[in-house]
Formats: sequence, C-alpha cells, structure tokens
Amino acid sequence: MAREYFSKGSACKGSAAVAVAIAVTLVLITVLTCYFFFARTWWFPEAITADARDVDAQFMRTLWVTGVTFVLSQFALAWVVLRYRNRGQRATYSHGNNTLEFLWTAVTLIVFVGMGFMARDAWASLHFRGAEAGALQIEVTAQQFAWNFRYPGADGIWGRTKIEEISDSGGNPVGLDPSDSAAADDLVMPVFSVPANREVELILKSKDVTHSFFVRELRLKQDTVPGLVIRVHFKAEKPGTYELACAELCGLGHHRMRSFLTVLSPADYEKWLAEQIALKAEELQPAESEPPGQRKQ
Repeated sequence: MAREYFSKGSACKGSAAVAVAIAVTLVLITVLTCYFFFARTWWFPEAITADARDVDAQFMRTLWVTGVTFVLSQFALAWVVLRYRNRGQRATYSHGNNTLEFLWTAVTLIVFVGMGFMARDAWASLHFRGAEAGALQIEVTAQQFAWNFRYPGADGIWGRTKIEEISDSGGNPVGLDPSDSAAADDLVMPVFSVPANREVELILKSKDVTHSFFVRELRLKQDTVPGLVIRVHFKAEKPGTYELACAELCGLGHHRMRSFLTVLSPADYEKWLAEQIALKAEELQPAESEPPGQRKQ
C-alpha cells in the first residue's frame, strides 16, 4: 500500500495553493522591503562632516550589493517553490556542483575584498590619520552615567590631574590638581561646543567601565576604554545642536547617559568660550573680595 501511495505517477498530488501562497508571500515581503529602503521611511539624519558623507557613500555601495543579491535570491526562491512543488512525483537529490560552488565563493570573496578597499579611505581618515595641525583639543571623560568635557582655560594650558582628587560630589569629576595653577582655570562642563569648519580632536577617556561616544550626524562611534587614551577627530560643517549618546551598555543608568554637541559659527564660538572663561574667573575670585554681608555662607 505504501509503495503504491508513493509510486511515480500516483494520483496523490500536493496542493498548488500552498506553493503559490508561499511564493506570493516571498515576493510581497521582498517588494515591501525594497519600498521602505527606496522611500527612506526610516533613514539617517543629515551628515555634517566630509568623513560622514564618505561613510554614507560606503553604506549605499554595500546596500546596493546586498540589496540586489537579496532581491535575486528571494525571487529565485519563490520560483523554486513553484517550479518544484509537489505534483506527486518521486523526490530527486543533488549532491552539488563543485564548479558552481567555486564560482560563487570566488565572486563573494572578490566583492567582499573590493568593498573593503573602497571603504579604506573613510576608515583610515578616522583611525590612521591624526588631526590637522592647530586642531582644537577637547578632553572627553566618560563615567557612569555622565560625560565631562574639559577645555584649557584662559592660559591655553592643560592643568595637571590626579586620581585621588576626583570627587563628583565636590565638583571635581576629572580630578583637577588644586596645587597646579594651570589647572585652576580649566573648563569642565557636561555639554560641549565646537566651531564650525575647524578640526576638532577629542581625547577620549573613561573613569570606570567601557562607554561609547556616539553622535549620529558625525557618523562617529568610538568606545572609551578604562586605562586607554583614544584620540578621534572631526570637522563639523553645519551649525546646530546634536545629541551625544552612550552606545555601550554601561550599567543600570545607561539610558540617561546623554549630552549634546553644539556646533557654532567661529564668531559665536569665540563669544561662547569667552563667556565660559569669564564665568570660571568669577568662580576663582577669593571669597574675601566680596563685600561684607554678601559673602557666601
């Protein structure tokens, strides 16, 4: 009975409706997926650096290669489902084709290596090339769960820091050494500003665990690792305020570890910096200089 049931030419045939439904579903999913990419329903924010545009260009090249491969493979799968659906015939088996396997492996290797070569400039500009001469240097210290940005003060000199001087509750999150006069006027703040069209070099550090500096519009994401000093650089072109997020799960308060980068015109940046230096100078004024009765208690 079983031999007769499964014999070639048996009247028991599979339903074409199932194969058609699967094939149509595959085609619809493929078409909808392509639509969302072409319509850019969810897409990147505007790139504000030349390096960021290089990253976007490489992304688009990769998307075209993988997208065409995805569409062709899904349509081929839909055709195979229809073409080789169950018609009551006996199943046949293939042990593969060495020539075809060699060809598609070689093509994959060539495409993969070629995409890597095309991406080398975007990668090298950030990781292998240093900042331009005269770049604005800003020290970025990450901690659970905040960002601290340090600028040299009015003297233009970085002050000395000591681990034992670090005190978040005492207003010294980066450990400025009070015995060093150059450290007294250093500016430390939870947000930071940079001038447009000027090279900026960030000196990334971490006080506790691994964090990740991520600004979408810069297309820049770099881990900060305890014990390491990591330098990255960029040149923002468009003034505006952009969110800085920690892109590494760094603890229970990770969700609130955010700050903002403000890109200002050169004139506005100089004005902003002068204001911050003036505020710092007021803080450094000795309490004895205040009129009696107005001295802080």
